[in-house]
Order: sequence, then structure tokens, then C-alpha cells
Amino acid sequence: MADESFQQEFLETHNAYRKKHNTPPMALNSQMSAVAQKWADHLLAKGALQHSDTDDGENIYNMFSSAAIKLTGKEAVDSWYSEIKDYNWSSPGFTGSTGHFTQVVWKDSTELGVGMATDGNKVFVVGQYRPAGNMNMSGYFEKNVLQA
Repeated sequence: MADESFQQEFLETHNAYRKKHNTPPMALNSQMSAVAQKWADHLLAKGALQHSDTDDGENIYNMFSSAAIKLTGKEAVDSWYSEIKDYNWSSPGFTGSTGHFTQVVWKDSTELGVGMATDGNKVFVVGQYRPAGNMNMSGYFEKNVLQA
């Protein structure tokens, strides 16, 4: 379960990265977090990675280990943001290898929900974003994914 400190760190890490890109901070939405938590619990029970049918944007992080996992909210967001290294600034747009990064910094997204489920050796983190990012229409990436 994403406790209050996990949620706060998750939000603060998003907003620190967004600030680097001159993008306004997001606010945590408790209703969205409840939905994200329910989906994270579902993924843990299934042991599989898949997106929900939400209309919101969604990033999913998972990790498996034979040793006990103590994941922080920052680690999941750092993993998504690390895709910046593959983003093609001279040809903005969606790619499967950078979609987590672009959603994290998507300028028009203003609300965030987070859920985390673990059994100690598997962990799933679900981040949900409203309004959804990664809208692949002309000019949207140029307007929403700003260089640091």
C-alpha cells in the first residue's frame, strides 16, 4: 500500500523533475490514488504488467527480487524520468521507450494519483495522471514536453 510518506515522496519527485522543465507542479488526488491502489493490488494478485482501462494517463513500474524489496516513491519516478536520455528533442513525439518520461513532465497534467502493492519480493507502482499526457496530435509534444 502506498502510505502517506510514499505518496508524498512520489509527488515531490514528480514536481522536482517538472520544475526542471518549467512545468507547473501537480497536486495529489486522493480519489485517483484509490483507483491507482486498486489497480496496483490487481497487478500484484495477477503477477502481470498491464495497463488499466482508465481515461487518465498511466505509468506502471514493477520490480521482482529474491531479496526483500523496500521501494521508495522516488525510485519509481527516477526510473521513468531516466528515459529522457532516449527522447529525441529534434523530433518530438511519442515512443514506447520514452512515454513514461514524457508523462512525468507533461505540462497539461495537473493531478496525480499513486498506488503501490508488494508482497515483499514483487512490487507494482501505478501512477495516474489527469488530464492524460502523451496526446499524439500535432504540436502537443512541443507544447507539453519542454526542455530542461
